[in-house]
Amino acid sequence: MRIAVPNKGRLHDPAMELLERAGLHAVDGADRKLYADTVDPEVTLLFARAADVPEYVSDGAADVGITGLDQVREADPGNVTDLLDLEFGQCRLVLAAPEDGDIQSVADVAGKTVATEFPTITRRYFDEQDVEVDVVEVSGATELTPHVEMADAIVDITSTGTTLKVNRLAVVDEVLESSVHLFAREDVADDPKVEQVVMALRSVLSADGKRYLMMNAPEDRLDEVRDVIPGLGGPTVMNVESGGNGGEDDTVAVHAVVDERDVFETINDLKSVGASGILVTEIERLVE
Repeated sequence: MRIAVPNKGRLHDPAMELLERAGLHAVDGADRKLYADTVDPEVTLLFARAADVPEYVSDGAADVGITGLDQVREADPGNVTDLLDLEFGQCRLVLAAPEDGDIQSVADVAGKTVATEFPTITRRYFDEQDVEVDVVEVSGATELTPHVEMADAIVDITSTGTTLKVNRLAVVDEVLESSVHLFAREDVADDPKVEQVVMALRSVLSADGKRYLMMNAPEDRLDEVRDVIPGLGGPTVMNVESGGNGGEDDTVAVHAVVDERDVFETINDLKSVGASGILVTEIERLVE
């Protein structure tokens, strides 16, 4: 199975890091190469421009792809299916116009010219809005086009909005909210190896922001311990070996997964209900 991955830019490093955390390490290096084997002999990484990844998957050069949802929607391959939001590379595709101009709503763009690097998404957006516009495709510096009288408005990618503000452009409407996704060709989406990759990546995402708590607690205060653990479901409770004291302590071991942001307060609450030997560890993967 071949996974197409962005070969450079802001999506490459996070994509490779996520694959490595999921256990798909590149074994022969990925720098300056078109492809790389992984520790799984059945999985190969194929490197391509982020915008070309959907086409690689659609045409069969790769089975699975990692790239921005905006790139998939723009390519509009028709025979791929979305498998998983990988939760990085967040950005928005927005309709923007000069902040001191007469375009204040989508309706105001009717009959005007819109410049964009995303003509497919843009045309579909205005069709859905039932607004007729003239779409002009550009290959860069989209935000400059209204100031050189090439366009009245633009549809462009923004992460923080800083570039728009610098160029005196105001957001009129949000066209698409995007992040990096894992997707596959429809004919291989149910393949066991593809499902294995999805599960591995999902387990990494599920573990983000989570911590594993282990502690000892008096059995007669177990209900109080449960009440203060904001875990996923309920904690796991196990008997503790007596250590030669005949089991008179009536102590149990409690394990739980909690959000990292809750750890500080939870530890204090656990101490107050008699928990001891509390250990907090990171979680690499969490299969739910």
